[in-house]
Amino acid sequence: MFRYLFCPSFPIHVRSVLITGGAGFIGSHLGQRLLAAGDRVRVLDNLDPFYDVAAKRRNLDELAAAGRDRFTFVEGDIRDDAANRAALAGADVVVHLAALAGVRPSIQDPVRYMDVNVTGTQRLLQQIEDRAVRFVFGSSSSVYGGNQKVPFAETDPVDRPVSPYAASKKAGEVLCYAWHHLRGNRVACLRFFTVYGPRQRPEMAIHQFARHITDGTELPFFGDGSTRRDYTYVDDITSGIEAAMRCERPYAVYNLGGAATTSLAELVQQLERALGRPARRKLLPDQPGDVPITYADVTLAERELGYRCSTPLAQGIDKFCQWYVAAKREGRVR
Repeated sequence: MFRYLFCPSFPIHVRSVLITGGAGFIGSHLGQRLLAAGDRVRVLDNLDPFYDVAAKRRNLDELAAAGRDRFTFVEGDIRDDAANRAALAGADVVVHLAALAGVRPSIQDPVRYMDVNVTGTQRLLQQIEDRAVRFVFGSSSSVYGGNQKVPFAETDPVDRPVSPYAASKKAGEVLCYAWHHLRGNRVACLRFFTVYGPRQRPEMAIHQFARHITDGTELPFFGDGSTRRDYTYVDDITSGIEAAMRCERPYAVYNLGGAATTSLAELVQQLERALGRPARRKLLPDQPGDVPITYADVTLAERELGYRCSTPLAQGIDKFCQWYVAAKREGRVR
């Protein structure tokens, strides 16, 4: 149960929410949550083939079935001004999740990452004319780089990113602040910490490891297994996003994480337990752009948004694996 201590809610009415990147993992879960609450939801997504487009279309089909006449889809790119204008029409809130994701791919193609994540964000902001529109920006824990102080707090320096992806997310936060300063719209930037759950992107560790374990193939195991991540179940993230949509602070940055860390070795053990099969590890060196630890201090989000991470990792892994096994049986994942 949320208690909105600092950020009171909107007056009760049906909101019109634009979710950019809403055909993806987090966006589709958020869309389902908002439609269940009675809101109108519009998704802007270009269906980028970074992973299986059929999975994104299934997400859209589920949203359409849940929302009926309260759901619309605009196929388009955030770098396209006309698509942005069409998607923004009538929106009260914009939740901007559209981005090229992933640390390692950004090292291979940094120019494209900056074009989509930075230029695309600026183009979207530029098309918002109504100063009453609230803007929620999906940032990332990667902005903390190799921060040695743990847990990571919003007041920590974030001027030393270690990948183009991280740099693009920090740049997005800066663009959002400049836009807020000039226009006055309310903005919340949310730093997500390793989100997982049903429909997670297939290249992310938990999904990828589950595939290798069930197939009996070698999973890529980078380093000695001691790197630690703060894993956050997707329902907790969408709860935090919805709380931020209601926030009355003019501009704020919040961590949304699990406020606990799990080593790579422990994560694989949890998946072995949930899937009932042993993993075959292919030992590999540490990867460029990876950091030794991510760990969220969520004190500010708890105090001002009423945020609570209510899904322990073991429970979340069980939910993910139940979804994965069913989806694999039905041919929806490899």
